[in-house]
Amino acid sequence: MDLPKHNHEGKTSRRTFMQQSAMAGAGLALASPLQLFAQSAQDPQKSRNIKTRGYAAKDESGKLRPWEFERRPVGDDDILIDIKYASICHSDIHQMKGHWGQQQYPQVPGHEIVGVVAAIGKNVTKFKVGDRAGVGCMVDSCMECESCTHGEEHFCDRGETVFTYGYPMKSEPTGISQGGYSDKIVVRDHFAVHIPGHISFEEAAPLLCAGITTYSPLMNAQFKVGDQVGVAGIGGLGHMAVKLAVSKGAEVYAFTTSPDKVEDIKSWGAKEVIIVDEAFNNMQSYSKKLDYMICTIPYQFNAAPYISCVKPFGTFTYVGMPEGFELSYNNLALASSRVNLNASLIGGIPETQEVIHYCADNGIRPQIQVIKATEINSAWEKVVNKQARYRYVIDAATF
Repeated sequence: MDLPKHNHEGKTSRRTFMQQSAMAGAGLALASPLQLFAQSAQDPQKSRNIKTRGYAAKDESGKLRPWEFERRPVGDDDILIDIKYASICHSDIHQMKGHWGQQQYPQVPGHEIVGVVAAIGKNVTKFKVGDRAGVGCMVDSCMECESCTHGEEHFCDRGETVFTYGYPMKSEPTGISQGGYSDKIVVRDHFAVHIPGHISFEEAAPLLCAGITTYSPLMNAQFKVGDQVGVAGIGGLGHMAVKLAVSKGAEVYAFTTSPDKVEDIKSWGAKEVIIVDEAFNNMQSYSKKLDYMICTIPYQFNAAPYISCVKPFGTFTYVGMPEGFELSYNNLALASSRVNLNASLIGGIPETQEVIHYCADNGIRPQIQVIKATEINSAWEKVVNKQARYRYVIDAATF
């Protein structure tokens, strides 16, 4: 998920992004979405801010409350999406509670967003009104640098990636980008993806973060059919990692601290499910067994027992983002293991579109529970307490 500080000397990272905040501002006037079709944001007589309903955090308590705010008008290169569903990512919780740095409030979280295009700017050719569309973890970038022009907009070389919520954004009336726990969103057309008709909105939403965040490193790992792949942490991201790895022919070993998830995980095609105890005793028999491991654990944890399960010269990829972003390990032990350790951050727009189509075409669906907006706070508590099974999806009609 996503983040404050604008680093103009290099790539935007989650850590630096979360340390920068922005001022919230007031909105201006209201307008019907129908009035915004093909309007230019350069004409103040025709352009009007868009009244929006959502749920926002007002402080670091992380308690969300109804909030009415305004989004920018639909610009020449923008589309307006009437949101149908937005799903809950653990990143939403981390950021709203200030785990990744000081925040500006009110702030609307949510970066797994799907809906219907209601209006388009005059330059837009990628979408037409009525199309099914989705928005993930970012909404803008410079669109000119090497990374941005090669499908890696999340690694903008100028540090101008704008993530979906909490990021400084002068064009927005509130001064920061506001996320998908709301009934509509205005976004630059490049940063929206098409949602094919053979996957439901509800099931497509989690693919915009949980799907791409696991798909990208799994594809980059280039494991072969029959390779032994480990997945550590079987929550919103981890359960997608299991399903994707199985679909690509891997022999999957799932590591979880929740015994009640075993049958679910087996039903997704995992070869083995390992219940991790506090002493990690039952992990010793898996020492140097795996060709690759992806770890989605979103908390501080002892990484060494997991890393030790990977074969020499195999790779351990960490996609979880714990409080403080820190991962502790013994460097001598890591050197002795000869395991390659890396991390991964979502994926670019082309790869995000790719995973949407891949899952739609191959029947890969997240396990979801649809909730009303009034249930968000209780759902967040269940996510923190490892009770989610496995992705909560908010019905935007209830905002």
